Amino acid sequence: MIQPSVFATFESSSGARIQRLPVEAFPNLWANLYLIHSGDTLALIDSGSGNDKSNEDLQRGFAMAGYRFSDLTHILLTHGHIDHYGGLSFLRERTQAQIGLHELDLQTVSHHEARLAVMSHRLDDFLVGAGIPSERRAELLNMYRFTKALYRSVPVDFTYEACEMQVGPFEIVHTPGHCPGHVVIKLDEVVFCGDLVLEHITPHQSPEELTPFMGVRHYLESLSVMERWASDASLVLNGHDEPINELLLCIANTRQHLSRRIDQTLAAASEPCTVAGITEQVYGALGGYNALLVIEKIGAYVEFLYQRGLLEITNFEDLEHGKEPVPICYRRLDGIGSSMFISRANGVAT
Repeated sequence: MIQPSVFATFESSSGARIQRLPVEAFPNLWANLYLIHSGDTLALIDSGSGNDKSNEDLQRGFAMAGYRFSDLTHILLTHGHIDHYGGLSFLRERTQAQIGLHELDLQTVSHHEARLAVMSHRLDDFLVGAGIPSERRAELLNMYRFTKALYRSVPVDFTYEACEMQVGPFEIVHTPGHCPGHVVIKLDEVVFCGDLVLEHITPHQSPEELTPFMGVRHYLESLSVMERWASDASLVLNGHDEPINELLLCIANTRQHLSRRIDQTLAAASEPCTVAGITEQVYGALGGYNALLVIEKIGAYVEFLYQRGLLEITNFEDLEHGKEPVPICYRRLDGIGSSMFISRANGVAT
């Protein structure tokens, strides 16, 4: 469980005032929003989940900061996950601020209902292939839809690539992998890294089979981009916990943990096994929404290993000739370990 942060104020080298506004996005899941006053710009980075508690915390944070929602000039999203964009429905009724995000998350935020319908079908197909029984699939799909049911589509005013990755005093870089349109935002020597790196946990992964620009390869490449682009940062603020004190060490630890999980995935497939079976071996039995998250994670690891020739599909004849979709069984191939594909020096997948 991510522990809640507290309201805090920071300052950039140019004198911009940065205020951290913690909100309880979901029970036991806290998110950090950031209110930045720089010259004529008053920008909010991320918006919380949009549930009642998150919105109450957001209102309280604005009061503590000494601003009204109507004072905002911009709302900048780091990525299209519900705990970061869900509050837009609440905010849009209270401010005329310009809303911006990356193009690859536009459908998620501005055409939410259609995107949710498409993703539900894709997720069901993935869970079939993963070997999840029909009754359990229905439970997982209901949980997936429930977390997003209260949000309604909100049009955005601009997208980052169309603005050449610059919005007022903010520089932006695209860092997909955790989310297709994930970005990192920089103001002077302060970096807002969203969920790309977190101090105590490895950000969630899911396979590119579900959504383009997801998956381990994109995530590793984005860690390398972060290393180069934020090398001069003196303050790194993230979406869920305390500031990251040693960015390079945090990235190295993230790579190491990711490599360890992928090696565990490879070891679990010494005999033919589905993604569901591998998940149980690596993580054990989990309930609630975490059960869906770890299945997606193992799906991402299996995808990465299969693409690099470290796994084979053992029941391809069933897949080819079966009238109904069937679970896919994977088996480890003898050869080099997965760490060969995760360079601890620069994190680029080869």
